[in-house]
Amino acid sequence: MWNWVLFVFLYILLGFYAFQAVRVLTKSPFVLYAYLLFSLVIVANFIYHFAILGAERGISGAASYALAYLFILILFQLIVVVFLFGEDLVRLGIGAFHKLSGSAEKSGMPSRRKFLSVVALGVAAIPFTSLLYGMFRGKYDFRVLKYTLEFDDLPDAFDGYKITQISDIHSGSFDNREKVDYAIDLINRQEGDVLLFTGDMVNNKADEMLPWMESFSRLKARDGKYSILGNHDYGDYADWNSEEDKAANLEYLKELQRQLGFDLLLNESRFLERKKDKIALIGVENWGAGGFKKAGDLEKAIRNVDEDAFKILMSHDPSHWEKEVIKHPYHYHLTLSGHTHGMQFGVEIPGLVKWSPIKWRYKYWAGIYREMGQYINVNRGLGFIGYPGRVGIWPEISVIELKKAGKSA
Repeated sequence: MWNWVLFVFLYILLGFYAFQAVRVLTKSPFVLYAYLLFSLVIVANFIYHFAILGAERGISGAASYALAYLFILILFQLIVVVFLFGEDLVRLGIGAFHKLSGSAEKSGMPSRRKFLSVVALGVAAIPFTSLLYGMFRGKYDFRVLKYTLEFDDLPDAFDGYKITQISDIHSGSFDNREKVDYAIDLINRQEGDVLLFTGDMVNNKADEMLPWMESFSRLKARDGKYSILGNHDYGDYADWNSEEDKAANLEYLKELQRQLGFDLLLNESRFLERKKDKIALIGVENWGAGGFKKAGDLEKAIRNVDEDAFKILMSHDPSHWEKEVIKHPYHYHLTLSGHTHGMQFGVEIPGLVKWSPIKWRYKYWAGIYREMGQYINVNRGLGFIGYPGRVGIWPEISVIELKKAGKSA
């Protein structure tokens, strides 16, 4: 209870301070009251969802919007306060100096205050509008990213083989059927030989997928569709009446994936075949570092795979590749992961800039990486969770073409 009281007090204090910048620029009662009403509605909506209803840890739906609106407004206010508080400290120092020295304080303070208020509001408006854009447009700005990877030991029959990878659907967050159907059509237009889904079909519970079954059942690939589980698929972020209910939810999700036509790999392998050549497709359950679920068992998954086979590994969390896969006695030619979402926020300019705060948590967080002759692709995810949007790190469909090194086109 006292935590909420302290939160509301700090929120009001921060809002009041930022309000001064608005009041310096305009005396319009309509603008001032609208700002105050907006601030009150945002915090009331947040308290309703998190203090009264009690949002689940795997935040989605209306609760995610309540949290996002609050975060965006607080960020806006913090930026304004940084500018004005710094100026207040300067004014305080100048005032103290003039008082102690007995000299008259120079004029110009109101005009400087107005100038800083304009600058503060202008700077704060940049992330404010960007984050709002990400919530209403960016989260469905699907991008197809194409890669060509060469391997010396790729079986000849697989030269030119095309993999379509999607990850992190997070169906419980979707709220626009037209956009989701567009994504399905875009995936199918890539005409991949095989479709690989690398985990997190839902946020918390299996029934989140039910409204989207018809759409995702339209996914197709010549050599089939394969999937693995991600950390959110196990129901660890929801409250359950019993462990039996939680286990039943997981079994239901597995059944839904099968109904969608996915061959779900649970620490096991399959073989993709062309003519007389084969590729081993290996799928592990979630293996994560830093408190995430470790259900993945690579040794169990490869028990029917020869050491010298060409291997593609599906593992949801890229920390698995970093911690276990790279240095494993077997050589895993290509690992496909997701999980990070690129934090759904960052800056990417091909060939120039690739940055997101998630880089401080994950060494391999988006795109293709190569270590010890082995590749990983970390898909940025098709959906979203937590913050219901994307800014700079757009929803991704990966298309990876396998090529035989040295073989002419």
